[in-house]
Amino acid sequence: MSKHYDYLVVGAGLYGAVFAYEAKRNGKTCLVIDKRNHIAGNIYTENRSDINVHVYGAHIFHTSDKFIWNYIQRFAEFNRYTNSPVARYYNELYNLPFNMNTFSKMWNIATPDEAMAIINEQRKEITGEPQNLEEQAISLVGRDIYEKLVKGYTEKQWGRDCKELPAFIIKRLPVRMTYDNNYFNDSYQGIPMGGYTKIVEKMLEGIDVLLEKDYLADRDNLNAMADKIVYTGPIDAYYDFCYGNLEYRSVRFETEELQTSNFQGNAVVNYTDRETPFTRIIEHKFFEYGTQPTTIISKEYSAEWKPGDEPYYPVNNEKNGELYAKYKELADKEDKVIFGGRLGEYKYYDMDKVIGAALEIVKKEFGKVSE
Repeated sequence: MSKHYDYLVVGAGLYGAVFAYEAKRNGKTCLVIDKRNHIAGNIYTENRSDINVHVYGAHIFHTSDKFIWNYIQRFAEFNRYTNSPVARYYNELYNLPFNMNTFSKMWNIATPDEAMAIINEQRKEITGEPQNLEEQAISLVGRDIYEKLVKGYTEKQWGRDCKELPAFIIKRLPVRMTYDNNYFNDSYQGIPMGGYTKIVEKMLEGIDVLLEKDYLADRDNLNAMADKIVYTGPIDAYYDFCYGNLEYRSVRFETEELQTSNFQGNAVVNYTDRETPFTRIIEHKFFEYGTQPTTIISKEYSAEWKPGDEPYYPVNNEKNGELYAKYKELADKEDKVIFGGRLGEYKYYDMDKVIGAALEIVKKEFGKVSE
């Protein structure tokens, strides 16, 4: 392929797709490559048995930014799905986030005053500034909720004892004294009808895309094809791990179709005991209010990342923060490479924030975002 482009976009996920879409609208040419055999990165959805399966885990779009909400509507119509997970502790079921439905079930009480009295009494065991995640959680919601709904799930998620995890991970734990199971506080929330892949397809319409292409394996040839690079892969891999590996948590999915129309009655059920090996089960049809005769579920297993695995969640502790700062110093010196997205910036991003970050770069490159 001898064609020359203004931009080579490494990664056909949401960040890369937004950038390529805007570049095209500004009269620029782009080649988008991805080492996977599909576009859309981790928001990829695949239609199986008329159910849109979230192949890399549940993705629920939510934002309080009206501009971003209107922007994403260009590419899909969204339903009114509201994220209301259920927590399962052995055979006890509780509503999330922690709210009056949770407290009522936990303690057989009915009023916010009763709930607050119990939580305040249980908080007393923590004196002074919480030193770890366990102390932080107890200081927020008390020991009962910590033991049943936080401890096991969090330890599975991070592969570490709660006493070894930093307090800040759980500082924003939502606690509500109302009977409200809506997990997110954002103004806008929903799932694109027909799945996320269609959004990225629309963004990349008329743009050259090359799949199953590993940028780092053919860097010199690919770099020669474009004036500038937008790189959304792991920043440490870009620099050949010269300072060492950044750490991630990974997720493994076991997905199966079941010969029943309704397996668990909810899109998301978290398994909060330590003995159940998976963290949660996703029932995909309920994201789009499906009535199909069968159902598809995915069990999610959290795992320590190792080279070759898909990196999901950056481990944002002090050690990794210092390591990322070294890589960022190298990245800041590049004049032809833009690093972006979850892996390029070693940052956990919700989808609306990914779009926002890509549009900030678009403004820097082109002076404006398309109308």
